[in-house]
Amino acid sequence: MQIIEQFTDVTAVSVVFNFLDVLLVWYVLYKVLTLIKGTKAVQLLKGIFVIIIAKIATDIFELATLDWLLQQVINFGFVAIVIIFQPEIRRALEQIGRGKLFTRTTSQQGEEQTRLIEAMKKSVSYMAKRRIGALISLEKETGLNEYIETGIKMNADISSELLINIFIPNTPLHDGAVVIQKDKVSAAACYLPLSESAFISKELGTRHRAALGLSEVTDAIVVIVSEETGAVSIAVDGKIDRNLTIDEFELKLRKLWFGPEQDSNLASKLSWGGNKNG
Repeated sequence: MQIIEQFTDVTAVSVVFNFLDVLLVWYVLYKVLTLIKGTKAVQLLKGIFVIIIAKIATDIFELATLDWLLQQVINFGFVAIVIIFQPEIRRALEQIGRGKLFTRTTSQQGEEQTRLIEAMKKSVSYMAKRRIGALISLEKETGLNEYIETGIKMNADISSELLINIFIPNTPLHDGAVVIQKDKVSAAACYLPLSESAFISKELGTRHRAALGLSEVTDAIVVIVSEETGAVSIAVDGKIDRNLTIDEFELKLRKLWFGPEQDSNLASKLSWGGNKNG
């Protein structure tokens, strides 16, 4: 009986550890997919999936030549992946070294949130009144490092003065997009992917197409100030809200950047202020 009890205990422990093992594997896979979401690596995963399906099909239907060709692709694919995605692999290793592999973003609270929103509001209002074209992308969960690499790295604190000066015409950094990560202006003069949608209004130019293009492949918030009209717009999830007033811009940006709770708090403050003045 004692032997049977020991065997039962060992089996139960092994089941628990096996269950934890599976959970950890799924968690790591989920985090890796979160890290590469919206990057070139997603297309790589799609390609790998197609190759695996094709390899299974060649085995089933006994297509010897195609099976041999796919086997060569699989054999040398790992080396090709390392070469092609060397920048992404380097960044991942750097994050591991800093202990930041699984920590993508941290939400700023209280006064810091207010400071960031005020800086954005002040700079956008200034540029809209003077019809200074601007394109500002705010990183959320999807990494924007591949777009940062196309521009000039800055790693500067966010301020309205800095954002305004970047987009002043005929300056070295005004042509392109600014990328913001957390509370830093990470880079300026960055190139963003243009949307290829056939449903975009013909009156929208390259700046708006770039904003929509980035919002289609990432979860970034993209702020646009039109150089022709001074209109303020926000693009997110492949959709664009145009001709926003400054108050509407502030409410929407706060909601998208910091969550619905912050948006409702600000709305109640504005409502209270309006009643007081009325």
